[in-house]
Amino acid sequence: MRELDFEQLYSMHSVKLQQIAYSITRDLHLAEDVVQESFLKAYKKLGTVQDTGKIAAWLCSVTRRTAIDFVRGEKRKRWVPADQTVMEQRISEQGAAESTEKKIEFLALRDEVRGAVFRMGLEYQSVLVLRFDYGLKEDEIASRLNLKSGTVRTRLYRARLHLKKTVLEKQPA
Repeated sequence: MRELDFEQLYSMHSVKLQQIAYSITRDLHLAEDVVQESFLKAYKKLGTVQDTGKIAAWLCSVTRRTAIDFVRGEKRKRWVPADQTVMEQRISEQGAAESTEKKIEFLALRDEVRGAVFRMGLEYQSVLVLRFDYGLKEDEIASRLNLKSGTVRTRLYRARLHLKKTVLEKQPA
């Protein structure tokens, strides 16, 4: 097998990889980061490539997976926890400079969320109350309700989706 020239690989494939990364991230700067990260990963694993004829497909695959990982990471950064104590802590961290209006909006939102929880079916309501009001973990909730932890996880997920949908429908655009 002939030795691969990494600079040549970069010049031959970077534009195509940039297009792949952009099609997933929809952000030019993030796509550039993805391509750089993909080439770093590829450089580390270049010695494992057995068929150099398929290196373009391999690089595309690495880039696609890296872009998906980046997008997931960005979503996690923007995720806002629904736990009441965390929401209250965030408000208190903003300090006394926050206006009373913001605090009232928060309290109204909290009441709206609480009302939406109590309008849910009992199966979702019970897991949410045990999780957020009593701070129980999934396995503790499963034990108390005689459920499997996977069932609790699913119910929590579905309940959160329902809450999000309900609250967003009532919020002005």
